[in-house]
Amino acid sequence: MEPRLGPEVAALHQGWPTLLLWFSALSSSFSSPASLSPSLVLQVRSSYTSGRTFLGLDKCNACIGTSICKKFFKEEIRFGNWLASPLRLPPEYLPSYPANYSDDSKTWRPVEMSRLVSKAQNELSDRRICASAAAPETCSIERVLRKTGRFQKWLQAKRLTPDLVQGLPSPFLRCPSQRLLDRVVRRYAEVADAGSIFMDHFTDRDKLRLLYTLAVNAHPILLQIFPGAEGWPLPKYLGSCGRVLVSTSTRPFQEFYGAPPDQAADLAYQLLGVLESLRNNDLNYFFYFTHVDAGMFGIFSNGQLFIRNASTLGVIDKQEGSQAATRAEENKDIFSCLVSGCQAELPSCDAIPEKHSIVQVCRQLLPRLLQGKFPSLVQKEIDNMLAHCGQATLPDSEILRAASQLKDILRPLRTCDPRFAYRYPDCKYNDKF
Repeated sequence: MEPRLGPEVAALHQGWPTLLLWFSALSSSFSSPASLSPSLVLQVRSSYTSGRTFLGLDKCNACIGTSICKKFFKEEIRFGNWLASPLRLPPEYLPSYPANYSDDSKTWRPVEMSRLVSKAQNELSDRRICASAAAPETCSIERVLRKTGRFQKWLQAKRLTPDLVQGLPSPFLRCPSQRLLDRVVRRYAEVADAGSIFMDHFTDRDKLRLLYTLAVNAHPILLQIFPGAEGWPLPKYLGSCGRVLVSTSTRPFQEFYGAPPDQAADLAYQLLGVLESLRNNDLNYFFYFTHVDAGMFGIFSNGQLFIRNASTLGVIDKQEGSQAATRAEENKDIFSCLVSGCQAELPSCDAIPEKHSIVQVCRQLLPRLLQGKFPSLVQKEIDNMLAHCGQATLPDSEILRAASQLKDILRPLRTCDPRFAYRYPDCKYNDKF
């Protein structure tokens, strides 16, 4: 007689995705190991270790109630088998894994499950947390973080204020305004009753999840508070916990370096438009990148360009003003050092010029995308504008003017056809597209 398996393990036994096993093992939601075959028990035990590493918190019960766990348990996120055996864990070195998501079990669309930090950073972070409490190397991460002075202040707080995030390493929190932090709390998707600027409805674990995510990588928070559905150039947030994020799938920007001229022109035009929207928008926030690389941008299947990784995105509130990061050294603690050196310093918010992101993009991304693809006279104009907008010593006004002129050159080089579904067929009838 075949051993009797719990529903999650039984699904995996029939070829279901490995990550469901991770969550099943971590939450002990399947039947007793005594009813499993010895080989299956061994694999379940090994999945516990990888699941703990992947999540970044002790057990899945630290993530129970979050959107990512709910989607896994409801089988709304499904993965193909990475290796021949359906019960083997995926390679730990990969930064992301392709998957499919459905909210009706009928229509499926591609998504990505991403590590917010690398495996090496995971291990270093765990060691730092345990060492901060003089605990063994395999200590309870959640228990140690709960005892910190910063988290004790969070427990007492009714509202997320700038002093509670001082010293955290994210550029997003370098100089936060109260308006920005209220937006974080009001739009935080991992609590049952979002919408208030006060944290009265947050449980202790809700506060720890939010603090931990802000300390490790603020990318999931940015997806929630500036959603693509409202016109922001970010993919859709589908869930996160610990060091794991699920979001809409995109192809990385570098895969398009060999694109044909009309597609290259379209992507460059979009990228310059994204930077413009980050600089000038209705909410009066100024977004800037501390650094850029091709992997930070992605393209959806409809041809639209989005920010794929917002972890280096800083935010300055032009409407309310931002509280300067004062007494940074005094506010550093274990949450300041989870994924980077504790001595890492970010530039003053007052020192960030409007041209900051444009210069980086014109230097590092657009030349590789646009070089040698157009008739000589047009190519010369493009190269000239790239040289100007990538010249950091020029005044802001000249950099912005060069970027605008480059957009004007690129605009007629784009074509109107179904490959650019994000603006087709509108582009046939309206010059705006």
